[in-house]
Amino acid sequence: MTDRPPTPTLDKVHLPADLRRLSDGELHKLAHELRAETISAVSETGGHLGAGLGVIELTVALHAVFETPRDKLIWDVSHQSYPHKILTGRRDRIRTLRQKDGLSGFCKRSESPYDPFGAAHSSTSISAALGFAAARDLGGDAGDAIAVIGDGAMSAGMAYEAMNNAGHLGKRLIVILNDNEMSIAPPVGAMSSYLSRLYAGAPFQELKAAAKGAVSFLPPPFQQGAKRAKEMLKHLAVGGTLFEELGFSYVGPIDGHDLEQLLAVLRTVKARADGPILIHAITRKGKGYAPAEGAADKGHGVSKFDVITGEQKKAKSNAPSYTSVFAKALIAEAARDDKVVAVTAAMPDGTGLKSFMERYASRCFDVGIAEQHAVTFAAGMAAGGMKPFCAIYSTFLQRGYDQVVHDVAIQRLPVRFAIDRAGLVGADGATHAGAFDVAYLANLPGFTVMAAADEAELVRMVATAAAHDDGPIAFRFPRGEGVGVEMPADPQPLEIGKGRIVREGSRVAILSFGTRLQEAETACERLAGRGITPTLADARFAKPLDEELILRLAREHDALITLEEGAIGGFGSHVAQLLAEKGVFDGGLAYRSMVLPDIFIDQASPRDMYDVAGLNAEHIEQKVLEALGVNLLSRRA
Repeated sequence: MTDRPPTPTLDKVHLPADLRRLSDGELHKLAHELRAETISAVSETGGHLGAGLGVIELTVALHAVFETPRDKLIWDVSHQSYPHKILTGRRDRIRTLRQKDGLSGFCKRSESPYDPFGAAHSSTSISAALGFAAARDLGGDAGDAIAVIGDGAMSAGMAYEAMNNAGHLGKRLIVILNDNEMSIAPPVGAMSSYLSRLYAGAPFQELKAAAKGAVSFLPPPFQQGAKRAKEMLKHLAVGGTLFEELGFSYVGPIDGHDLEQLLAVLRTVKARADGPILIHAITRKGKGYAPAEGAADKGHGVSKFDVITGEQKKAKSNAPSYTSVFAKALIAEAARDDKVVAVTAAMPDGTGLKSFMERYASRCFDVGIAEQHAVTFAAGMAAGGMKPFCAIYSTFLQRGYDQVVHDVAIQRLPVRFAIDRAGLVGADGATHAGAFDVAYLANLPGFTVMAAADEAELVRMVATAAAHDDGPIAFRFPRGEGVGVEMPADPQPLEIGKGRIVREGSRVAILSFGTRLQEAETACERLAGRGITPTLADARFAKPLDEELILRLAREHDALITLEEGAIGGFGSHVAQLLAEKGVFDGGLAYRSMVLPDIFIDQASPRDMYDVAGLNAEHIEQKVLEALGVNLLSRRA
């Protein structure tokens, strides 16, 4: 562990109320120490580094000016909230960040009264803040509502829906646009261009100087400066026009790292605002830490690292990641078929599509943080004769579910959904876990739903999806490394709705869907020591089910156990429905379904999370013994 930097000013701050007793000069020192403490903490835990470093001064200024937690401060997406956590009574636990029983990597209502609203999915803050403002005006909790939203998050339609409603209601509401021109990936689309033009057309120093007074309700001595700033922005043919049309007073752009400027503007806004107001702050992701500033992603997500060099301490991979296997397989399909196209929603790196984009730039579309649009856009391309692969994390695809139903499923359009981060994901916790996609897709008529048991199966499922033109098809795969199996040289499509027997046995059958197959293999080996030799099958498909395989397993065994990395209502429920309709249970089959429990599981290592879920090898072994024991007892009776 490296020596931690001295932080004499920060040491005096245990809660934001302490911070409000500091002079402006001391606040400058505090910001410097807070940046050092954030770097030091994340070097030990890993996590989101660049986003927090970009809002150090903003965090200090907001807590210095507003009376949190009475005033509601909402961070969007909230991965930039580590400095906020340090200032709000959690500094002593900041080195437990994203670990089992530790602090969440996002804001979390149950963690602190200073986290009034959980936000780990983008673009929700303005809606929530407006809700707080409306509740306040109806006699609910008092205080201001302040939303801090990134420029990437502003690419989502929900942000504009909220702003449009806020402008209509006219309630006092403060929105801070944290504009660093750098969301997870370079922001795309017209909004990004619009924000860039706000300050690209004139020297930033001139805008910065003028913007110190660019508030329509500043005290008289500053109003002339405000007029100059507004005229300058009008001259650029941009300025706050869009936001003002939505009913917001617009302030900015201001320098989000100039603490003096931030304090002046925030104090003025707090004293004078009487309706919705948007403060446009320019920041730099990774600010103040050279390795982050120099990184392509500005230190977005890092593992543990050396503070001096910035070198990350990543464990060497034994096998390729599922994401990289998917990307290579899709590139191979695109090379064979020029109708294969790819769509992602602001996650080209996370979904592996960055390499596809480099190879086939005209056939890869990053639509920004806009999953609803991504799904319907892909549906339109499918209707237009292309073969779109819509690569979206399981937890993010939830945001486009209405479009999946109406624009894809009802019209039977062959959109291919590549669902990354299936199952439990580790340090990002419950908000990013892919728990529900099997349940919410397999209930849709005409949908084909697959899960890869290993990376070789994933390659075959990409080929299957590419060849499938009869309606929508989805395949899911987890975060992290594969299992090191041999990859097929010429991957052939799977037969739709057909599973496979992995090992033949007797008495009990385990029917696995997805990557718990390896844990089931381990359980079978342990059970062999007890003289029990289960049959193990890989379902491959949750829809359509391999009815022939399932009914055979039920007929030839005393007990049948299904296993999946998803919530109740998914694969196991479909199997149970089939068995019930075929009258199988009438004959006394012992049936068990192993699914994720009916709780949201907090962050930990994936192994620990699956331990909580009861889906590791030892749990499978115990379930087999239980099912056989119950069956034997019932037969003796």
